Amino acid sequence: MLIYLDNCCYNRPYDDKSLLSINLESQAKLYIQLKIKDGVYELVTSYMLYYEVFQTPDIVRRQAILQFIEEQSSLYVGDEWKKTVEENAQDIMARGVKFKDACHLASAILAHCVYLITTDKRLQKYHSDRITVINPVDFVMRMEANYEQ
Repeated sequence: MLIYLDNCCYNRPYDDKSLLSINLESQAKLYIQLKIKDGVYELVTSYMLYYEVFQTPDIVRRQAILQFIEEQSSLYVGDEWKKTVEENAQDIMARGVKFKDACHLASAILAHCVYLITTDKRLQKYHSDRITVINPVDFVMRMEANYEQ
């Protein structure tokens, strides 16, 4: 199954975990990473993800995220798809999604991802029959429920 994690999802484990919701999202994101490494899920990345990761001011954090996506990405939506992605992003933006998030969504849809996993509450409100936008905790719970059946 192809999945796409956006930049805020990659950064969640570095956030202040004093709130239980952030702590749970961090643990779920790290669990998803393990499942990617184990080959359970296939990771899709994009030029927009790289752009955002390179904006991360903390060098250690930036390097850790880059290393993971470079080692684990199964499919990359690169610059050669930029025009198509950004054209499709315009339609997504018309539904209230910001440009970078719309590019993440358009990249994930172009790559035929089943899920875009994010901790961004606003982005989680986006609904489409082409992709499911979901929080990491909800994703893990959904996958475990499917496994138990």
